[in-house]
Amino acid sequence: MGKQPITTTTTTAATTNSESSAAAAAEFKLVGFKSFVRTNPRSDRFPVRRFHHIEFWCGDATNAARRFSWGLGMPLAAKSDLSTGNSAHASYLIRSGQLDFLFTAPYSPSVSDPSTAAIPSFSLPAHRSFTSSHGLAVRAIAFEVDSAFSAYSTSISHGAISVSPPILLADGLTAIAEVQLYGDAVLRYVSYGETSHLFLPGFEPVDNKSSYQGLDYGIRRLDHAVGNVPELGPAVEYLKKFLGFHEFAEFTAEDVGTTESGLNSVVLANNEENVLIPLNEPVYGTKRKSQIQTYLEHNEGPGVQHLALVSEDIFRTLEEMRKRSGVGGFEFMPSPPPTYYRNLKGRAGDVLSDEQIKECERLGILVDRDDQGTLLQIFTKPVGDRPTIFIEIIQRIGCMLKDEQGRTYQKGGCGGFGKGNFSELFKSIEEYEKTLEAKLVSEKAKA
Repeated sequence: MGKQPITTTTTTAATTNSESSAAAAAEFKLVGFKSFVRTNPRSDRFPVRRFHHIEFWCGDATNAARRFSWGLGMPLAAKSDLSTGNSAHASYLIRSGQLDFLFTAPYSPSVSDPSTAAIPSFSLPAHRSFTSSHGLAVRAIAFEVDSAFSAYSTSISHGAISVSPPILLADGLTAIAEVQLYGDAVLRYVSYGETSHLFLPGFEPVDNKSSYQGLDYGIRRLDHAVGNVPELGPAVEYLKKFLGFHEFAEFTAEDVGTTESGLNSVVLANNEENVLIPLNEPVYGTKRKSQIQTYLEHNEGPGVQHLALVSEDIFRTLEEMRKRSGVGGFEFMPSPPPTYYRNLKGRAGDVLSDEQIKECERLGILVDRDDQGTLLQIFTKPVGDRPTIFIEIIQRIGCMLKDEQGRTYQKGGCGGFGKGNFSELFKSIEEYEKTLEAKLVSEKAKA
């Protein structure tokens, strides 16, 4: 299989203009899954507690929020719009467990007052440019930190590109700041004072009668947020430099590709390894265009490729989601062939019963494991008009630990990232992309 050389030798101003980062990127090399040795140097430059929320920018926040709410079982929880005194943008929050998705769309400039914005970094020109280039897409990945002021200043002093300096919100305690993540996506820092909020100051709870309060498909939190970039080296070194995150895993085209396409990938993690940021780059010279390159073309640059959501019971979650696939929910990638499940017992071992393996086959769930745990996963088709962002539903089994207070928790990344399923995933995406290409080829032939 032909591919782009794994050694990355260039950098771009869009990622970082730091000469030191460019030098580090020039030395960036992947060793591949088999040779990679995982260590945790606990090198974070500032404490990162957890994923706080994901913000989507879109043209119609009302319908986008309700579609995701219905499709994922995440009730509407809070709002900031004209009814709350916000004439700059409409923002609606949906929530399930610790997972928060925020959908934001602008109001007309003829009525807009920027000073009323609940998200102080919101900009009408930036929003219009973003949605024109990317369609429905993730604008912000938000981390909860001890201090947004400290996180921002530390990031900037280590090469991060500023998007929005720290701002105190209406309560005088909660702060937000933003730096560039990759492309037009931003990394948002959120910190609270002593008071607690439903979400952020400026947001109000929604009326229970209109919030789908009864919905709950078992989705509980964000496991990882995956980005696609043209070149892995500069993007990885840029983030490592200002965040201090360490490499948690890596994969090369030889590890994960098919005979037709492939990718290179690095997973970055914080000290506690509960915030995971994988990054992908395309490989070239393959029979088919890499799915990563297809994404970059349709997204008009780097961006968030998919969001992996943790379910407490993936069978129940998939049962509910598949019921709604054709009635306002999300469709899934084609299921693997029967031979995949005939060989599954050998891969899964004793973790799954015969009945559970039958359920995996019925629902199209993929299974993989590493030396520590087991991963169950499935992928939706792209959730918008463009073949760009999609959703992954996962359940991790095993790797249970206890903290200093005796509380049980699951080790981050338990069961890995589905290395054994990459080829199946690639095949299903390739088949999906072929359905998109068939009509284009037919129309060109007629012309």
